[in-house]
Amino acid sequence: MTTYLLAMSVTAGIYALMALGVNLTWGLAGMINLGLAGFFAVGAYTTALLTKAGCPILLGIAAAALTAAATGTVVALVTARLRSDYLAIVTLGFSESVRIAASNEIWLTNGSDGIAGIPGPWRGVVSPLQFNLRYLGIVLAVLAVVFALLQRLSRAPFGRVLRAIRDDEDVAAVAGKHVLAFKLRAFALGAAVLGVAGALYAHDTSYVAPDIFAPLLTLNVILALVAGGLGNNAGAVLGAALLVALLEGSRFAAPLLWFLTPAQFAAMRELLISGLLLAVLRVLPGGVLAERAGETAR
Repeated sequence: MTTYLLAMSVTAGIYALMALGVNLTWGLAGMINLGLAGFFAVGAYTTALLTKAGCPILLGIAAAALTAAATGTVVALVTARLRSDYLAIVTLGFSESVRIAASNEIWLTNGSDGIAGIPGPWRGVVSPLQFNLRYLGIVLAVLAVVFALLQRLSRAPFGRVLRAIRDDEDVAAVAGKHVLAFKLRAFALGAAVLGVAGALYAHDTSYVAPDIFAPLLTLNVILALVAGGLGNNAGAVLGAALLVALLEGSRFAAPLLWFLTPAQFAAMRELLISGLLLAVLRVLPGGVLAERAGETAR
């Protein structure tokens, strides 16, 4: 049970990193990014290929961040003039394109069979319990550093400009701000965080495959961010923790619903989770930790 709880805590930490990355582009800059699973996949495959070839894990994670950031810059350039729903559709299409490419480019990604045997720190040297405990420490350390940097960034002039662009980019442009440049930097930074999350996932599970990066992953992270508080980094972290707690905690309700088949219980879990999240948003439209009105003035 302890190993399971530690593994779920690692998952929550990775979800929190993803939520932070999306919060930078959507919560601060107002760019609805539904391509997060694509950047997550780019990071995971980059570190998987490099470390399987003998590169150190730290180098693989750094390369994952850089590759995801470069990919994010390209996507931002292509979608620079798109707004709202159009941007969401295109970024979602990008994410699906990455997944389909990973399924078909067997020479690079091994197709639907995925890449197994990705090295992890201390894997095979310590027990599974010790590995999960140490890896949780790594994930929490990375999460703390990313959170602190994004908090500082959001309160800096850069963050205030992003909020101005989110509220009305035409006004920001009239005020002399280079809107495109700020959007590119926000998208690249957000994608880099997602790439790091993907790399940490790959080294935790030692396996990546296209099915992992299905749209449901994007939906879960978006739900976590919205429920936690869009535009608030603390809300992104809290939302991720709550979502993983709901997803995993609901599994233990099976004995109480013994009359349901496994398929019916799975559907009931999804309904329960959706209902609880809707209830949260009904009572707290801005999320559990809504962005405060005076945040931009800090």
